[in-house]
Amino acid sequence: MTHITLDERLFFDGKQAAFPLYEAVAGALLSRYPGTRVRVGKTQITFSERYVYACVSLRPVRRKAELPVPFLTVTLGLPGPLVSPRVAQQTEPYPGRWTVHIPIGSPGDVDGELLTWVEAAHDFARSK
Repeated sequence: MTHITLDERLFFDGKQAAFPLYEAVAGALLSRYPGTRVRVGKTQITFSERYVYACVSLRPVRRKAELPVPFLTVTLGLPGPLVSPRVAQQTEPYPGRWTVHIPIGSPGDVDGELLTWVEAAHDFARSK
């Protein structure tokens, strides 16, 4: 497992049940992309190399009754929309750039499908 900083742990203060989800996401991303920088903000944790390719947050992107407990929202920047029932929300903030929000509810949700989407977001960010 990757080194988790105190800031990353503090981000989950009061929402500790979601921390194992974060560990799964961070571990997968940092093992695949070891040059990744992690930045902890007030509302999200970003993963970037030159540009951001993924974020995680505790932002509910569905009605509370439709979200797993606990949950974590993975946000990706992609060149097009993503067609999947796993996608909770997506917008096109400007032409050719889609922001896609995917809630996860267990470490097992960090699976091949999600990591394929992360790879697409990573490649998209590197192409800028």
